[in-house]
Amino acid sequence: MATDNIESVRGELIDKVIKIRRCAAVVKGGRRFSFTAMVVVGDGNGRVGWGYGKANEVPPAVSKAVKDGTRRMSPIHLVDGTVPHLVKGRYGAAEVVLVPAGPGTGVIAGAAVRAVCEAAGIKNILTKSFGNTNPINLVKATMDALQQLRPRGEVERLRGVSLS
Repeated sequence: MATDNIESVRGELIDKVIKIRRCAAVVKGGRRFSFTAMVVVGDGNGRVGWGYGKANEVPPAVSKAVKDGTRRMSPIHLVDGTVPHLVKGRYGAAEVVLVPAGPGTGVIAGAAVRAVCEAAGIKNILTKSFGNTNPINLVKATMDALQQLRPRGEVERLRGVSLS
């Protein structure tokens, strides 16, 4: 049972279901199913996180994942609705490259990376994924890339130079 990219708005947070998986445990009376849900949560204004929840039914798994995602939310640095510089993120065998784009480009990305970018409030971006195509690993690789973003002033301060 794979439900991809179901979006809902709770309060001011945007949550998107990335993947729902079913697990079967064989017991004396037959099979006992449990479900896991991967959800991306963001405020659409530069804060995003992902959550993972497990339960015996789908709705509780999704609500647990949303709760986990809101706890894990972290701020990312954006400039005019896009990323300030090219950045690469990795998780396992999944690699994601995020490239800044001009106004009007839109979000050019696959389903999992698009969900993270839209939840974060990114309006214009070019992305490319390499290696593993597992949506859960792609979300984690995208989050790794977004965590690496630095504003211009911070880069100047760290390098001890003025770029202007």
